[in-house]
Amino acid sequence: MSNPKSAYSQPTKFGKENHHIIVVWVDNEAGVLARVIGLFSGRGYNIESLAVAEIDKKKHLSRITIVTKGTPEVIQQIKLQLGKLIPVHKVADFSRDDPKILFRELALFKVVGAIKKLDKAKKLCKKHNAIILDKTKKSFVVQVTALRREIDKLTIALKPLGLISASRTGAIAMTKGKEIFIKN
Repeated sequence: MSNPKSAYSQPTKFGKENHHIIVVWVDNEAGVLARVIGLFSGRGYNIESLAVAEIDKKKHLSRITIVTKGTPEVIQQIKLQLGKLIPVHKVADFSRDDPKILFRELALFKVVGAIKKLDKAKKLCKKHNAIILDKTKKSFVVQVTALRREIDKLTIALKPLGLISASRTGAIAMTKGKEIFIKN
């Protein structure tokens, strides 16, 4: 068994590691993302995926969605440290097991090959409600929005059918229904 790269990556007697989606609302200004990411790298926390976009042009607010893994203590420490950064307005922790939260990831797949393989690949993609963005006689590019594990399975299934390129966003999350996250 290999040694951990970080002291924070090992389960402790206080809890086991779980995946969490940390959502951070920040001022949209130069250097903010670097400060948030620096907090993770400086303490040895791993970021599995990252998605960032401006969500309010008038208020100049951006939403950063970070998928990470850690014990309850590590996740709590991450949230506390993020909350102390000056450009941060609020921090939310969305557990993947929470039924009140929607999670999605977007992927673009380019498949190239003979007509028979392309037809099989298109049928497979159709099962995932894919949208064909570009197609030629020998290729197509498709967009899929799904859970991470579904995109992982589709990636594996498309490889023998001619998948030559894949591009993925990080996970994004939102509460279901009329509820919104309010900072406590």
